Amino acid sequence: MRRMIPRPLAAAALLAALLAALPAGIATTARADEGMWTLDNLPLDQLEKSYGFRPTPEWLEHVQKACVDFGGGSGAFVSPTGLLLTNHHVALGQLQKMSSPEHNYVRDGFYARSPAEEKACPDLELRVLMSMEDVTDRVRRGIDAQAPDKQQNAQRKAATADIEKAAGKKTGLQARVVELYRGGEYWLYLYKKYTDVRLVMAPEERIAFYGGDWDNFCYPRHDLDFAFFRAYENGRPVHPERWLVWSAGGPKEDEFVVVAGHPGSTGRQLTVAQLEYQRDANLPVRIRQQERRLAALRTYAATGPEPDRRARDRIRGLENNLKRQRAYLGVLQDPAVMERKRGEEARRRERVAADPALAAAAGGAWDRIAAAQAELMKRHREYLYRDLGRVSRAVDIATQIVRYAAETAKPNEQRLAEYRDSNLESLRFRMFSPAPIYPDVEAALLAAQLEDVTQALGPDDPFVKAALGGRWPAEVAADLTQKTQLGDVAFRKQLVKGGRRAIAAATDPLIAWVRAVDPLILEQRRWFEDTIESVESREGGALARARFALDGKSAYPDATGTLRLSPGKVAGYEELTTQVPWKTTFYGLFDRAASFDGADPFDLPRRIAEARDRLDLATPLNFVSTNDIIGGNSGSPVVSRDLELVGLVFDGNTQAFCWNYYYEDVQARCVSVHSSAILEALRKIYDMGGLADELAPAAQAGGGPR
Repeated sequence: MRRMIPRPLAAAALLAALLAALPAGIATTARADEGMWTLDNLPLDQLEKSYGFRPTPEWLEHVQKACVDFGGGSGAFVSPTGLLLTNHHVALGQLQKMSSPEHNYVRDGFYARSPAEEKACPDLELRVLMSMEDVTDRVRRGIDAQAPDKQQNAQRKAATADIEKAAGKKTGLQARVVELYRGGEYWLYLYKKYTDVRLVMAPEERIAFYGGDWDNFCYPRHDLDFAFFRAYENGRPVHPERWLVWSAGGPKEDEFVVVAGHPGSTGRQLTVAQLEYQRDANLPVRIRQQERRLAALRTYAATGPEPDRRARDRIRGLENNLKRQRAYLGVLQDPAVMERKRGEEARRRERVAADPALAAAAGGAWDRIAAAQAELMKRHREYLYRDLGRVSRAVDIATQIVRYAAETAKPNEQRLAEYRDSNLESLRFRMFSPAPIYPDVEAALLAAQLEDVTQALGPDDPFVKAALGGRWPAEVAADLTQKTQLGDVAFRKQLVKGGRRAIAAATDPLIAWVRAVDPLILEQRRWFEDTIESVESREGGALARARFALDGKSAYPDATGTLRLSPGKVAGYEELTTQVPWKTTFYGLFDRAASFDGADPFDLPRRIAEARDRLDLATPLNFVSTNDIIGGNSGSPVVSRDLELVGLVFDGNTQAFCWNYYYEDVQARCVSVHSSAILEALRKIYDMGGLADELAPAAQAGGGPR
């Protein structure tokens, strides 16, 4: 079969042309379905006008406390006994960590038919947002506006650290100060955490990711991308304060729905200079790095079934990221997109310049941000290539141990953010995870990264010299990953307990290696925070306050991984000369398999194929809607106005790649699993009637107080 190349550029060009045809003001005014809104600032009048729906404070609190942050993904409580729903691909990392050569839960799925069979996750921490408080004034009072950028940045971090520490001590909850509107506001979010989380059910990867990389980010789709967990406290299932009632019938075409989840990051409020940096430097480097890692993992996986199993989740993640980032680059390389962004920025500059007070406070902000981007361009290669985070679990753990000892010796307000008192419990939970570390996988990834760094920065770069010591990347990677003792959790705990002296004296090769290279990485990070981040935060805040003065809080902030609500409706769309349906069905799943004669990746798992005669093939399987989403919304519940869970977000279509930078609803869509499809699968494919029955009493109990 000939490999076809996805065409996000063509989609981006079409959407840019559609936007360019609109009147100038439309692109800067939120449409009815546009926006990843914080719960304190929903467009209530607009919702009432467009959909006849005005959520009450009780409705909002219910959704807030039913939603769950899965750490990079989203989910929700769906029963009064702690049952949780998210995507299979959000659960994939835990499935991989719990698997073994004898029990491949990624390939075969997992099915607990009694509480005793539920399997504890090694390092899954979940969070529920309990309260929010605007602390903007408290943060700003701690900053001397006349001080140099570096000093202001340190003061800002100290102020947020103090607020988090005091709030955590007072409430017993995890406290995080969140920056919104790129420095325009600061909010204190308090979270309840769950660390005893157990896997209840997950289908086979083949049906959760049906069509593989071919169908990824496409529509129509035919995926059962779901998984169930249960949260426990003190050895007993949690009884959450709120949960979502399950809808057996699911949504219909044109129905109003809300997506509630944790979108990770968007760049809609970035300046033109910041977008140009993303286009010319950041995205090309990130794409190259991930291409090299993916190639190394595919080569490793091809050596046998067990290597393939060990590398599966990382291959999936890299394929997903690459497809998305290549599309983001395509959007920013489209001249029509950048021309519209320049026009919007020019109009905002004119409005600010027309007001003397705003001009004095924010008139030079764009130029100062542009100057910071120019500085970043000078060192972007070192900044990006020296970043070893999330390449290797073993390296991550070694880095955490070395930094933990150094950072916790400092006053709380002077530490790196992830080592503040408010984050230490979560950090230790991850650092002491019992999940297996596979040295061969780690070696393949680390070697690829070191080869990339060497080619990009050259053998005379100080970091390259420190990292390689005159040896080949593959030799260093193999030596470090094969000889380290960090796979032993007891050894990690011993090092951390021994503190700085124990770590300084440690002869473990990976710890010693991190001691050598980490000062260079930290120097780069400090430079970025003092020189770039400080300017972006201060000037971004000035621009946000100018916008508030001109338009009020009519805009939503860029995504920050915090809880947001996105309104929309269930709707298909026109593409080329045809109509794309709002839903797919089980009929379509079996037809797609037959159309490819069951060839990989369009073959069906045995359980699915054998269940055909039992299934109601007309049951909706996936559906599309206009809800505004981005990465991090995976696993988000789709909620009706009656607080019923009607769907589960798992993707956007290719046309929605532009949503990282602007919203449009001509063809861009959010893609979800239909709630009725999950019930149909539980009962008729997986023999999980008990789990399906558990969802029904939740409806009778009303989902908790409203």
